[in-house]
Amino acid sequence: MHRNKVVSREDWFQAHQAHLAREKELTRLRERVAAERRGLPWLKIRKDYVFETGQGPKKLADLFGANSQLIVYHFMFGPGCSHHCEGCSFLADHIDGANQHLKHHDVSLVVISRAPLAELLPYKQRMGWKFDWVSSYASDFNFDMQVSFTDRQIAAGETTYNFETRPRTSKELPGTSVFYKDETGDIFLTLMSRARGGEAQIGTYDYLDMTPKGRNENGPYHGLMDWVRLHDEYQDDQAGKSNCCD
Repeated sequence: MHRNKVVSREDWFQAHQAHLAREKELTRLRERVAAERRGLPWLKIRKDYVFETGQGPKKLADLFGANSQLIVYHFMFGPGCSHHCEGCSFLADHIDGANQHLKHHDVSLVVISRAPLAELLPYKQRMGWKFDWVSSYASDFNFDMQVSFTDRQIAAGETTYNFETRPRTSKELPGTSVFYKDETGDIFLTLMSRARGGEAQIGTYDYLDMTPKGRNENGPYHGLMDWVRLHDEYQDDQAGKSNCCD
């Protein structure tokens, strides 16, 4: 690790005071971008999606519960997938804490994967997660949200993800989608966040970004795959993880 210059208390104070101006600039920019995000146009949902849940079949409207806003995290877990995605699990570890507050502020949060519910629930129990996890296996939901791809799309190099169409090999990718339900029951897609957009939901990164070594992702992948493990596997410290459902 590179050691930074060690200075007097006065010089240290002045340097950090100057940096604070940049931090404030970033905060104001983040607030402006968030306001612009809330002003983006909406897309009306016209399909009647049905999901498999622990309480039986539910429509998309049912996932809102009593709230008017719904956040969906698309967890990479396709039918028959034997690998548990470390990145999705890393993000999922942060959901329950936030969800204690979101559900009291007109926001429901649900995790959705394409694998059948019988394949999802044992892993949820193993991880100790409390959030609602439902299956979109019987619907086009994941495909319409551009986080799951057919064999034909992959063969043709026509997979659209994060507003970009290009060849991809993975059948499943992660992301977050946000919906609003109005007084008449109409549902609108208000936001798609994909790829690195999910980092905003991973509080661990905020902690790491404050430390001298930062994220310290200097291995072969230069990302979370260099070090993140399922939270009950850190003692194993297994190497050579592969991407889920490639």
